[in-house]
Amino acid sequence: MMRRGVPEVAVGVVALGGLIVQSHGVDSPADVAAALVVLASTGALVLRRRYPVAVGVAALAAIAAYGALLHRPGPIMLVFVVALYTVVDEGHLAVALGLGAASVVAFAVADVNTRGNGATLLHAGWVVAVIVGVTRNRRAYLTEARARAVAAEQRAEEAARRRATEERLRIARELHDVLGHHLSMINVQASAALHRPDPDRSTQALTAIKQASRETLQELRRTIGILRTDGPVAAPGLDGLDDLVTTARRAGLEIRAELAETRPLPPDVDLAAFRIVQEALTNVTRHAGATAAVVRVRPDRDAVVVEIEDDGTGAPGPAGAGITGMTERAEALGGTLATGPGPAGGFRVSARLPLGVAA
Repeated sequence: MMRRGVPEVAVGVVALGGLIVQSHGVDSPADVAAALVVLASTGALVLRRRYPVAVGVAALAAIAAYGALLHRPGPIMLVFVVALYTVVDEGHLAVALGLGAASVVAFAVADVNTRGNGATLLHAGWVVAVIVGVTRNRRAYLTEARARAVAAEQRAEEAARRRATEERLRIARELHDVLGHHLSMINVQASAALHRPDPDRSTQALTAIKQASRETLQELRRTIGILRTDGPVAAPGLDGLDDLVTTARRAGLEIRAELAETRPLPPDVDLAAFRIVQEALTNVTRHAGATAAVVRVRPDRDAVVVEIEDDGTGAPGPAGAGITGMTERAEALGGTLATGPGPAGGFRVSARLPLGVAA
């Protein structure tokens, strides 16, 4: 980038040199006065960005003074062209037209004694070129700037819509996992109470319903708390796996948990692993017709693997909201989730969650 003041110095040197050549030296008082006019108008160019109109008027006055002193136009035209360029570039087109017309008149007056050497026509050509060229460039710049602003606004709107969609999906997953799991358990226990005439078993079922209801309210309060605050809120993780297993056992399932030692998980990974286990056990209770299931959590290099297998009769089918939610949780962390028949029958859910890509 050109240093500030360098263009002005270059213009002053060229204009002053042109004066010396034109006058064959600076000998007379008029030549000295003309040189001072050149230096003063060149110095004013330093302020042309801050005061473009005032500097343009000063450059026009310098042209008139130069012509009055030497009775001919001269290289001071270059000073005026730079000032006029700035006036147009700053958006003062009407002022630039007035200054340009006045400068052509001033040059014509000074050119009377030069026997029509074409200086006025040359100056007029420069004036037209500057005004037309800069105006065209400025319009192109403004059009491009408006296009960039519109594009940036559209990108911002798209990003806002994307964030809103992601937030709605996150809320939907949380509510589905929280309510679906506990309400499924309540439904199973209520069915058991209705179909078991034994008062002791009915009492056990009602006790389980009471416990599941309390856990549902606790989870719901936690989820609503997450939505209401911008700060960190304690979220469930694999340290609550025992509670999940206990709740599933109340539905009559035999659950075995196999947890290999893993390093501390990032909060997002910990929550995703918990919700995947929760949803998988919910599906086992509701759909699989299983009597037993096993939950495995083990490290796998830079990831943690979560597997849930049952001995039921569940078969692959269209992915419901539960499987879709589990898949979204895994993919949001850069992981994968697979579902299908287990190696020994039943149904299997396997998720691999990277530890270093958590959002």
